[in-house]
Amino acid sequence: MRILARAHQIPARSAAGAIILNSGLAKGSADRETATGLHGMAAGTYPFLADMDPEEFTRLLSRAEIALGAALLVPVVPSLLAGLALTAFAGGLLGLYLKTPGLRQEGSLRPTPEGNAIAKDVWLMGIGAGLVAEELVSCP
Repeated sequence: MRILARAHQIPARSAAGAIILNSGLAKGSADRETATGLHGMAAGTYPFLADMDPEEFTRLLSRAEIALGAALLVPVVPSLLAGLALTAFAGGLLGLYLKTPGLRQEGSLRPTPEGNAIAKDVWLMGIGAGLVAEELVSCP
């Protein structure tokens, strides 16, 4: 496994990392109402989160996003690891999109206006999967 990211991976890693880091930093100062909304949406899709305190959930989500954003931005984090983490994170977001009522048009994968904010995160899945695929294909 390569230690340093390849030069051509830096733009994609930086774009995804900056967005995710910013999101995590913003959630770090979320108020109770915001935390309750975030937790409610997540728990509706992932029932194992239902018993978690909304503010604790938001605090942990914030830390996870900060860690993932930083891992993508720091080129010494191997692209395979950063890509696996990004793919898992994006998978969770796309799970929200696919399972939350009202985010998709009836009988379709096309988003409703409310679903656009999450559906667009498919690009994160593409970046993560691309980093993983490149590293697996190029391993000796």
